[in-house]
Amino acid sequence: MNQRRIHCLNKISKVGLNVMPKHYHISEDLEEGVDGILVRSAVMHDMDLPKSLLCIARAGAGVNNIPLDKCAEKGIVVFNTPGANANAVKELTIAMMLLAARDIRGSMEWVKENRHDPEINKSMEKAKSQFAGTEILGKTLGVIGCGAIGALVADAASHLGMKVIAVEPSEANIERYSHLLTQVELVDYDELYERADYITLHVPLLDATRGMLNEKAFNKMKDGVIIINAARDALVNDDDLEVAIRNGKVRRYVTDFPNSNTAKMNGVVAISHLGASTEEAEDNCAVMAVNEISDYLDNGNIVNSVNFPNLHLGVRRGVRAVVLHDANKKTSEKVLSALRPYGVGNSVTGVKGNFGTTLVDLQKAPAKELESVPGVIRVMLVK
Repeated sequence: MNQRRIHCLNKISKVGLNVMPKHYHISEDLEEGVDGILVRSAVMHDMDLPKSLLCIARAGAGVNNIPLDKCAEKGIVVFNTPGANANAVKELTIAMMLLAARDIRGSMEWVKENRHDPEINKSMEKAKSQFAGTEILGKTLGVIGCGAIGALVADAASHLGMKVIAVEPSEANIERYSHLLTQVELVDYDELYERADYITLHVPLLDATRGMLNEKAFNKMKDGVIIINAARDALVNDDDLEVAIRNGKVRRYVTDFPNSNTAKMNGVVAISHLGASTEEAEDNCAVMAVNEISDYLDNGNIVNSVNFPNLHLGVRRGVRAVVLHDANKKTSEKVLSALRPYGVGNSVTGVKGNFGTTLVDLQKAPAKELESVPGVIRVMLVK
C-alpha cells in the first residue's frame, strides 16, 4: 500500500485523525509530496497548492473557502461532509428562534449590570416587563431549504408545536428526508414570505442564492417577521435588511454569520459562528472527511465531492484507474478504448457540471500516459 501524506490546514478532531489508516501520515507543512488536505475554515483561494495534491476534504458543509473550479482544472477532488454537523446546527437554530422570541439576551445583560444590587431579587420584578416576549407555539415557521439541516429543523419545530411551511426545489431532498417532513407543507417562495412568522435559511451560498432576502422579498413578508440565518451572511442583502428592521418589517434578525454591517445594527442578535462548534459535530465532520480522503486515495471512490461526480466501485482488488476529464461523453469513450489492452473490468463514468470522471478496474497497470488523451485532466492509478 502506498504511503500517503496528509496536511491539516486547521486543527482537526483527534477522533477523526485516529481513524486514518496506518499508512497515512500527517505532514506538518504544505509541500510537494502531500496527497491530501484536511481543512475547516482556512481560506484557500490564494494558496499555492503542491502539484502532488490529489484531494481536499472540508470538515463541514460549506466550501466557499475553497477554489472549486481551480481545483477541478488541476484534477484535485474536493469533498465536503454534508449532514455531519446537521444536528448541531439544528439545535442552534432552535436556540436562535427562542432568543428572538424572548429577550433572553437583554434580561441577562440587565442582571449583569445590576449584579451588585442587594435587592436585585425585588428590583428585577419591576424591570422584567421590558424583556417580555412571545411564544413559538402555534407560530408559522418558513424553512427555506430542506436538506440535511433544514429537514431536521422543520421536524423539530413541528414537534414544538409550530406550523411549518417550506420551500425545497429538489425532489431528491424531499424524497430523502420525507420521514422528517411529514408535518411540513411545501409551498413556493411568495406564499412562504406571506405566511411565515419566522423564516430560517438553510441553503448554500451560490450565485442564485446570494442576496436572496432583499427589498423585494422583505416587502412580501409579514410586518414583524423574524429572520434566522445559520447558513451564510451573504444570503441576505445587508442594506435592505437594515431598512426592513428600521421600518418594522423585520422584528429580529438572528445570525450565526455577523459581518461588519450586521454586527452594528439594532434589532440584530449576532452569534460568533457557533453552528458546528460542538464536540460531536467536529468529531463527526473529521471522521467523515478522513474516510472520504482514504476511500479516494486507496480505492478511487468519490463520495460527497463538490466539483467532480460521485462514483463508487467498492473496495479495490487490483489496479484501479481514476481518470478525471472534461464532461464530453466522447472523452470517457476514448479513455476506455485506451485502457482495453490492460484488461478492463468494472467501470463507471459520471459528469458533474463541466467535469467528468471515469473509474476503471484493470488487470494490469497501463504502460503509457493517459493524460495524452484529449480532454483528460489527470489520472490517478491505485494499485
